[in-house]
Amino acid sequence: MKYYVKISCLIVLLMVVFLLLITGCKTNKEANEKGKSKPNIILFVADDHGMDALGCYGNPVIQTPNLDKLAAEGTRFTNAYCTSASCAASRSVILSGKYGHATGSYGHVHDYHHFSTYDDVKSLPVLLEENGYLTARIGKYHVAPEKVYHFQEELKANPRNTYEMAEKCADVLKSDKPFFLYFCTDDPHREKSTDPSRWDAPNSFGNKPEGFPGVTTRVYNPKDVLVPSFLPDTQQSREEIAQYYQSISRIDQGFGKLMDMLKATGKDKNTIVFYISDNGMAFPGAKTTVYEPGIKLPCIIKDPFKSKKGNVNNAMISWVDLTPTILDMAGVNARETKFHGRSFNAIIDQQNPKGWDEINASHTFHEITMYYPMRVVRKGDYKLIWNIAYPLEYPFASDLWASSTWQQVYRDKVDHYGKRKVQDYLHHPEFELFDLKNDPDEVNNLATNKKYASTLEAMKTSLKEFQKNTRDPWIIMWDHDSSFQGTGVNL
Repeated sequence: MKYYVKISCLIVLLMVVFLLLITGCKTNKEANEKGKSKPNIILFVADDHGMDALGCYGNPVIQTPNLDKLAAEGTRFTNAYCTSASCAASRSVILSGKYGHATGSYGHVHDYHHFSTYDDVKSLPVLLEENGYLTARIGKYHVAPEKVYHFQEELKANPRNTYEMAEKCADVLKSDKPFFLYFCTDDPHREKSTDPSRWDAPNSFGNKPEGFPGVTTRVYNPKDVLVPSFLPDTQQSREEIAQYYQSISRIDQGFGKLMDMLKATGKDKNTIVFYISDNGMAFPGAKTTVYEPGIKLPCIIKDPFKSKKGNVNNAMISWVDLTPTILDMAGVNARETKFHGRSFNAIIDQQNPKGWDEINASHTFHEITMYYPMRVVRKGDYKLIWNIAYPLEYPFASDLWASSTWQQVYRDKVDHYGKRKVQDYLHHPEFELFDLKNDPDEVNNLATNKKYASTLEAMKTSLKEFQKNTRDPWIIMWDHDSSFQGTGVNL
């Protein structure tokens, strides 16, 4: 009898152990699934970094080993676009998923410019906080008001030293909660005038002779840099590009430090990392324009839950898609928020996904004195720019006007600026239609070519539809369409 009691007890014990194992496996599975639905997310945003200056995008001169490694371990997009090549306007789109013309974020927020997003806009950090995320930001902010773009933690560091910035993020990386880290450098934005007494002095782009703590200074010979085709190949351009490269190499080292710290926490396997820029390089012909050098930008994403490594994705994506994509990755249901963009999370692993062959851009202001609204549609190889204020001379950002690259052209009264005539750069036609496959430099305007009349009309129709769908007030400029105009009464 005792023998049978012992056997019965053993069986019961084994059943209990089995049930505990099953429960434990189920709990672990649920924890893993929960972990996947709540990944950590790092959105690393450089300031004025174009596609021209990264090793993984084909530049053999610049040293960006850490960002190249990110591309080798993740996905590199070849057709990623901001919506406005202006810092504040672009950042409002990144964090809201809506075009600036619909949110009041028409241009710079600082000083007397004072553009500000409408109070009822629900931003990415706010939505993530509501869904259990720790939200933290460091470096450049440049959006307003704070209550719309609220982060729980604001970290302080020299925004020109990404190595120091990375060190300040240690506690966030160790958080018990899933975290969203918005990491924004001041590099490689232009610095205030290097030498106001000399027009031909290259801008420092934040570089200092004594360097920065923790950073190895990478100095580039102006003779070795690659001059993009839209810039004049002059001594002044080369000297400024060399400074620009140095600033980017500093970004790369800080990024590498941040990734090393992330790996040390063991959370790299559950953290999605984005590297983007707010707009193109800070040279005339790129920043503040809607030409390709201004709005076509680097975008590298490493998602540990995606299978492909070193993938190259040719889908046309836009910064207006970033907020819905990140929310999708985080498992946040934000259907009630009507974004202008859409999630591209499902196609990151692909190379040529269908249905991703069209983007739009919308620029209105940079500085408040630079009113020059432009709307863009790119469909396949064709791109249409509508210069709404075309009778005006194209305005200059104050730092771009003062650049030695431009001043050399201006003072010597040179006919061409890169491949474009100076007069064509300063005086735009109402419509510019380009075939980017055959004319990547955007110098052959097809808008007045009768052969492309049907293409022009189709692109105009697409542009009007975009403006209608995003409630663009500037739609009034088509045949005095006042359907979106306000009443002058606060409702």
